[in-house]
Amino acid sequence: MRLHLKRVTHLCLFLWALFVLYFLMKEQEFASDYQKSEEIEENEEFNRGSRSEEIPIMLASDSNTLPGVMATINSIVKNTKHNVKFYLVTTSDAYDHYKDWIANSELRFIEYTIKVFDDDLVKGKIKVRSGRGELASPLNYARYFAPQLFPEIEGNMLYIDDDVIVQGDVVELFRLSFAGNDLASFADDCHSSSDRSDHLQAAYSNYINFRNRKVKALHMERHACSFNTGVYVVDMTSWRRENLTAQLVYWMQLNTKENVYGNEKGGGGSQPPMMIVFYRRHRVLDPMWHVRSLGASAGKRYTDGFLAAAKLLHWNGPLKPWTARASYQDIWDKYFVPDPTNKFQLPRRRWS
Repeated sequence: MRLHLKRVTHLCLFLWALFVLYFLMKEQEFASDYQKSEEIEENEEFNRGSRSEEIPIMLASDSNTLPGVMATINSIVKNTKHNVKFYLVTTSDAYDHYKDWIANSELRFIEYTIKVFDDDLVKGKIKVRSGRGELASPLNYARYFAPQLFPEIEGNMLYIDDDVIVQGDVVELFRLSFAGNDLASFADDCHSSSDRSDHLQAAYSNYINFRNRKVKALHMERHACSFNTGVYVVDMTSWRRENLTAQLVYWMQLNTKENVYGNEKGGGGSQPPMMIVFYRRHRVLDPMWHVRSLGASAGKRYTDGFLAAAKLLHWNGPLKPWTARASYQDIWDKYFVPDPTNKFQLPRRRWS
């Protein structure tokens, strides 16, 4: 009898040990599954955040400036950790070359959409009375029609000229917020960090004819600080709501009939209508996000240390860095993307 009870006791202890071992194994398996579940949720949340914060950037470029826009795109990609989609506008004669350059170079992995600009949108509406002839190019006004060209863009959009190198992370621009009447952000011409050859051009009166009757009716300040429209952030949702395209086109058309802008020192082009429409409706962009006038002359106006600290460099002016005459070409050259079709060859450099 004692032997039977002893065997029963041993069996019970053995079964209890098996039960405890089974319970411990299940608990460990549950913990492992829970951890995996958490990791999956975190990855899904990260991916949702990445997709929701895709940064839309619009660039307009023709056959003459394709080397520039490729370097601009390359600099943006190399200096951001965030998802970017490029919204590209070009001319019909440059369309195939543009796509080939991207598809057969280091830029082949970028996300982009490309459209040909319809010149009829501005036909008969452009009049440049003075200044550089290229300012009359229809593509120079493509930025006015961003909502029509890319209706899928909502919220903030970045517009960047094709003679720019971006050294900072564009997410800083994309995350700008607007309050009150502000619809966009531009770098003004009065800040000392962007040296100009003629500081008198920093006033509205050097771009717009304040003797014009309709301009007078706006009650703008003659000495208000002008701003550069080569780089800006704009709320596309507000643009559509305010129908800014129609307002810009109105001033374009009026300028063909009346002297609204173009005879003043600042010249004409696409900038004066934007200065009118965005008057006191924009916030000032951090000047280090638009260091400009690098293409104004062949001389060097900035120190190497200052340029290294700048987040965006703009070769606005007649001297472009893909030519043989511009300054600071060594900075631009770092982002140059060779043309796989060999239609463009970088000229011999004069400066190191």
